Amino acid sequence: MLALGARYIAGADEAGRGPLAGPVVCAAVILPLADGEIIEGIDDSKKLSEKERGRLFELIKKQAVAYRIEELSNEEIDRLNILEATRLCMKRAVDGLGTEPDVVFTDGNFSIDISLPQQNIVKGDALSYTVGAASILAKVHRDRLMCEYDKIYPQYGFAAHKGYGTAAHEAAIREYGLCEIHRRTFTKKFWAGQGKSGARNF
Repeated sequence: MLALGARYIAGADEAGRGPLAGPVVCAAVILPLADGEIIEGIDDSKKLSEKERGRLFELIKKQAVAYRIEELSNEEIDRLNILEATRLCMKRAVDGLGTEPDVVFTDGNFSIDISLPQQNIVKGDALSYTVGAASILAKVHRDRLMCEYDKIYPQYGFAAHKGYGTAAHEAAIREYGLCEIHRRTFTKKFWAGQGKSGARNF
């Protein structure tokens, strides 16, 4: 892309499409690509340790030409569906960069509603430097957000599983019912009369 005249390449990625609770978070980032400015160690965020992700999170924000992190709440996910919510969240992240990129690389096989040239890269968080950086921004931001929710709703263990449907999380829902940040479209079996008797169904 640099050889074709693209100066600013934005990467965009999401975190939190699959969990039962919490928002979906999307990030877009433009990084400098000149020799000596490449950040070593950027990869698919899921392949990195929590400590390494945290270190790269701060470095990416410091060195980025521009970056933006956006969230769409569980209520918006329930209203739109998770695919459309993710597309809207990613569009907002790209639109909010402040610096217009020449091209946008997105992870996965869906496009977003932007007028800029875009390229979808399956496994882009592992194959693209800028998408990998966006995946780190999105995941660290969301993980930290879920740790804050853990303080509000400690009975669910959000700090441990980040809202994903682990056995411990599902057991907590059966015991305590759903809380305000649970996605109703993802937890129908718990509020359609199939949860533990006595649990609160919203």
